[in-house]
Amino acid sequence: MSKKWAVKRITINLASAESEKLEKYCVNTGRPATDVIRELIRSLTTTELSASEQTTPTLKYDVPILK
Repeated sequence: MSKKWAVKRITINLASAESEKLEKYCVNTGRPATDVIRELIRSLTTTELSASEQTTPTLKYDVPILK
């Protein structure tokens, strides 16, 4: 059974150090970067904005850092 994805392609710009960290993590875990990034995105939590902060449609995220 194949998975059907609703695909939205994104491009991200990474600093050299960030790119190297992602590559090393992928090599160490044997996982593709796409899977690692998807997992990180799924782990994001959004924080409700107070009424005074709702003047612009913005979401706040707690982003985990790759170590």
